[in-house]
Amino acid sequence: MGHTVTLACCALNQWALDFHGNLQRILESVRLAKEKGAAYRLGPELEVCGYGCGDHFLEGDTQLLSMQSLATLLEDPLTRNIICDIGMPVMHKNVLYNCRVIFLNQTILLIRPKMYLAMDGNYREMRWFTPWTKLRHTEQFYLPPLIADITGQVKVPFGDAVISTGDTVFGCETCEELFTGNSPHIAMGLDGVEIFTNGSGSHHELRKLHRRVDLIRSATSKVGGVYMYSNLIGCDGERVFYDGSCLIAVNGDIVAQGSQFTLREVEVTTATVDLDDVRSFRGSCLSRGMQTALAAPYPQVSTGVSVSRPSSLSLPISQPLSVQYLMPEEEISLGPACWLWDYLRRSGLRGFFLPLSGGLDSASVACLVGSMCTLVVDAIAEGCGHVANDLRQLLGRKEKEGLPKSAKDLAKLIFTTCYMKTVNSSSETETRAARLAAEIGSSHISVSIDNMVSAAVATVSTQLKANPKFKVHGGTSMEDMALQNVQARNRMVLAYLFAQLLPWSQGHRGNLLVLSSANVDESLRGYLTKYDCSSADLNPIGGISKTDLRSFCKFMAPRYPELKSILAAKPTAELEPITSSHVQNDEDDMGMTYAELSVFGRLRKVYHCGPYSMFLKLVHLWGDKLTPAEVAVKVKHFFRCYGINRHKTTVLPPCYHAEAYSPDDNRFDLRPFLYNTTWQCQFEMIDRELVVMETGLNSEASSSVAGGEQRVVETPPTATGEDTAAVEEVEDVDAMENDVLVVVEEGSGFREEDAKEGEVGEEEEEEGYKGWKRTTGGSGESDQFVTATQNQRLYPKLPFEDHNEGIEGKEGDEEEGDDLVVIDETVENGRGRGRGKRRKRTWKKGKNKQQQKETNAAGNSGSGGGKGKGKKRLNTGQRQQPKGTPHPMGTRGGWRGSGNRRNSWTPRGGHDGRQWERPHPQSLSSLLQTPSNLMTVYDRPSPFSRLGPDQFSTPQHTPSHPHPPSSYSHLPSNSYSHLPSSSYSHLASSSLPRDNYSSYHQSPLSLSARDRDMVARQQAPPLPSSSPSSWFSRLLHRR
Repeated sequence: MGHTVTLACCALNQWALDFHGNLQRILESVRLAKEKGAAYRLGPELEVCGYGCGDHFLEGDTQLLSMQSLATLLEDPLTRNIICDIGMPVMHKNVLYNCRVIFLNQTILLIRPKMYLAMDGNYREMRWFTPWTKLRHTEQFYLPPLIADITGQVKVPFGDAVISTGDTVFGCETCEELFTGNSPHIAMGLDGVEIFTNGSGSHHELRKLHRRVDLIRSATSKVGGVYMYSNLIGCDGERVFYDGSCLIAVNGDIVAQGSQFTLREVEVTTATVDLDDVRSFRGSCLSRGMQTALAAPYPQVSTGVSVSRPSSLSLPISQPLSVQYLMPEEEISLGPACWLWDYLRRSGLRGFFLPLSGGLDSASVACLVGSMCTLVVDAIAEGCGHVANDLRQLLGRKEKEGLPKSAKDLAKLIFTTCYMKTVNSSSETETRAARLAAEIGSSHISVSIDNMVSAAVATVSTQLKANPKFKVHGGTSMEDMALQNVQARNRMVLAYLFAQLLPWSQGHRGNLLVLSSANVDESLRGYLTKYDCSSADLNPIGGISKTDLRSFCKFMAPRYPELKSILAAKPTAELEPITSSHVQNDEDDMGMTYAELSVFGRLRKVYHCGPYSMFLKLVHLWGDKLTPAEVAVKVKHFFRCYGINRHKTTVLPPCYHAEAYSPDDNRFDLRPFLYNTTWQCQFEMIDRELVVMETGLNSEASSSVAGGEQRVVETPPTATGEDTAAVEEVEDVDAMENDVLVVVEEGSGFREEDAKEGEVGEEEEEEGYKGWKRTTGGSGESDQFVTATQNQRLYPKLPFEDHNEGIEGKEGDEEEGDDLVVIDETVENGRGRGRGKRRKRTWKKGKNKQQQKETNAAGNSGSGGGKGKGKKRLNTGQRQQPKGTPHPMGTRGGWRGSGNRRNSWTPRGGHDGRQWERPHPQSLSSLLQTPSNLMTVYDRPSPFSRLGPDQFSTPQHTPSHPHPPSSYSHLPSNSYSHLPSSSYSHLASSSLPRDNYSSYHQSPLSLSARDRDMVARQQAPPLPSSSPSSWFSRLLHRR
């Protein structure tokens, strides 16, 4: 004979501090649960006072009124013969706890405090509550006289315990405890608890329901049992919307699911389960039985009653069902619409006012109001009495008066849209706005604000004695931005004026709520004017990305066909004059696409990436479309704009929270609003890593790609006004003091022994990239600005030793038998400008013998030249190093050059397949003897010259020489194989590239100018000494 029990999970639309209304909804849920035969009623978290009380939790009034509500519940006959589990704050020993109070027949069984508090995202529970840390321990809680007089109890158990009935055991969790790694239900299940309860206050985010369902399934799929999940629903006065979705699971299967979005204030979800199914499931898992023997017991509180009853055909067992997941477009159409209705009916205002521009964002907001009207009319048709009562109160109608029968009729009464045009507006957007308003049913007006704008500009022009102009008319960027912003701000002023006077003109009381239409991506980027139409009472799309809004409008297009033309149009602010050669475009103004903004936002907030770590991730994610240099430009541009415009988030209106990367400054995204927008240290790290990446690409490609392109990184003019150029750092090593810059030829497939020496480009040769060259010859030193022609590159000179006298060979310091390489340096006659020699370096394999002795050998070098005579022992310029240790310049292979005795170099073609190793500190020390300002590598200035409305501009370096085109368009798709291997496919949107890489060749360490100065003063910090191939990756992922 089976043992069945009926369980009830309640979703309540509570309102913070509305103790009377909250109490009535709790009692209604108890009534519905008893009607369905439930033996246990589970309510959401903090349902007595409301979850969103905030700092009101600290007030004595809140705690007192919560106790009074509990007393009312204990006395009410509805709560008899059913175990009631309610959420409320309780103070124990002068400490405030977030508690579950479980009672039956006017007797409090247990007060169970929450053990793990939510402190991420929108949650700040530890600001008000203290977690209970005494596992499996209870204390005595002395009841206040108000409660003791009703229950006849003086004290009750308070702490971590379970409820025992005559036939099963219940164990409590609260919200966050389900999401923790070591959830209480695991230990409870091993101690014999069969039914787990969770009263939650979990708000909506797009695609979040999947995670909840997965956690609830996993809670019982391993340890077995029944899991009850109750949640709040609706807007309780904050920016979030609680999305219900009560769930009951048995042994990993969902057997009951409540509504995710509804206008009903009380919804009860029930399921009838067979406890024998739990017992047979657990009995079949032998490993669980072994763990149970070791499990620590929980204190048990006995009820003295049984909750199950024999199986009956009249009470069927709930069967597993398929969980209903809504598409993101459906979630957007329902969540913000319910949130708007809750806000409107509880605010007591007359309706909504929306500036409708004919663009995608304002059209999305209009569709959400239309969806709200549809939900209201449908709920009234289904007999939802409280919705009808709320609408009558809103419209000022008596009970016998009729209510609107369609969504269009309702929209006509409570929704006003307005097209505010200027001379810069187009007839197409005005037409689209009017047609969409007609399809939704709003009361639509169209007005011109040119007189307002002209009056404001004329007032300022008279005072300043200057007439500002748009950029297309010859004005400056500052003039152009001011003229754009004055239009936008006048729209906000006019919107509030209409919102206050429109009801008055129609003979109604109250004002209209002004709606904003700035999406989350524009708020993140700062592409909005402060105190324009982004400033309003509410913003239902402020937490939704542009990508999701486009999908939403496509989803709503069958209902509102005008959305098709709006989707086909390019987004534009229409704040600049339209000419034959210029039409303003949002993505051009921002300097990035909306798809890129979504990725930037998710990396910044969800994955906690700063500029440097974001750059490293995007090199992989966008590697098949963009070069590392182009990724660096985009990352820097985003963070500059973000830092400049962060202050705008402090005045954004309350937004519906829907995205995990929302920039909401109120609670969710706590960051400063005054930034050093140069991001100096972060951008320098990007620059150094960029040099490493690009050098590695050039080194790999030189032996296999013909016609290698050239790349010059230029510096801004010096303080003396002279133009200088810095060569791109090769293998992360800067130029040496007194070294010269020369031009060397670059080709493919060359060999050192027959490589032709490159010539210096002359001024009369074809146009190329330019740089300064210092020649040192018999006639002394001279500086000359030269042009590097095709297949030529500017490089720094190597710090080679002077070969006029021999140097001492060094004995290997490794264990006997270790593989060694010998660096062989010889000097040959060179063909470069000036007088000097050409040096060739090769690497040879050798063996280290401890008995090998130090030798001195004179190289046959000098101004007369000739080849140095190598010997089998260490010769002039030779060193022994362990195999795999790089030359101080960081590469394996030969070098070649031209010019004078201190020759420049380029990597010899081909890669030997080995991983690069980090140079030893002593090798770096010998290289860092240059003044800190001799070599500076600057990132390319941003190609995006257009700025969004109200964006501050920052000075940028503008070199006088042309920037080279990308040097990597000729490389194969696998040219980034030396970069760290990782997968970021979960970050990519459908419109963005992604790739994974499997190999990683770590390049040498690059130091900043400050670090070079420290080394020169012998104060350099120690370098990482562990595995060279992974030190940089660990630095990236360190938290």
